[in-house]
Amino acid sequence: MSAPVDDRAMEAKHRAMWATGDYPRLAAELVSPLGPILVEACGIGPGDRVLDVAAGTGNASIPAAAAGADVVASDLVPELLAHGRSLAQQRGLELEWREANAESLPFGDGEFDAVMSCIGVMFAPHHQASADELVRVCRPGGTIGLLSWTPEGYIGQLFAAMKPHVPPPPPGVSPPPLWGAEEHVRELLADRVTDLDMVRGELPVTAFADGAQFRDYFKSVYGPTISAYRALGDDSQRIAALDADIAAVGDRALQDSSTMQWEYLLVTARRR
Repeated sequence: MSAPVDDRAMEAKHRAMWATGDYPRLAAELVSPLGPILVEACGIGPGDRVLDVAAGTGNASIPAAAAGADVVASDLVPELLAHGRSLAQQRGLELEWREANAESLPFGDGEFDAVMSCIGVMFAPHHQASADELVRVCRPGGTIGLLSWTPEGYIGQLFAAMKPHVPPPPPGVSPPPLWGAEEHVRELLADRVTDLDMVRGELPVTAFADGAQFRDYFKSVYGPTISAYRALGDDSQRIAALDADIAAVGDRALQDSSTMQWEYLLVTARRR
């Protein structure tokens, strides 16, 4: 296993990025159906001790608690945890909300029956460190469940569109959508799991009339996109180029239909 990553500057940068904009709005309006899909795939039920890594506002944590599980929702961003806690209270559900870095989780070896992450751990910078932690805190025979955007899907394409316009990442940092590539996941988990199952699915999204609306929504609410624009400063030519590239992603998705299909990879496995 790789050594735990301890980069406070990078941790602070990611915490600030995901606190920017309005991710709770995006989670509620667009991606809320994904959490129940992951919970069902993991077979989570009453009495299970469950950890949701990079839980955000609880898209998967809250459905797991509703299924009767004993849930810990962990995330790097306290603002997202606070919002999730409020949502859970509104539904009369009790969860434990813990601030934690996915690359160095504050939990014991084998502590959980199921460890899951719904479009969350994929954004931790160092993929192998995160994968090692997912495996470590899951008990032998327990379930590891992941749902991640694919590189080929439209959110993967959004990240590809932003990439040429921003500074390159530090050495060792991997693109988030790689968690949606089957071979990459196999390499990360290696022989530490059995019954590895990977299925691609699509999230239908009807919120956008065209690419420009898709772009403007992400510019206003999504931390990674907001950060990409901030990196350009007031350079109007570079801003216009990024505007065009992101809008093109939305236009491609909508050229034949009024519904975008955001592709994801659903992974389940058993820890050896």
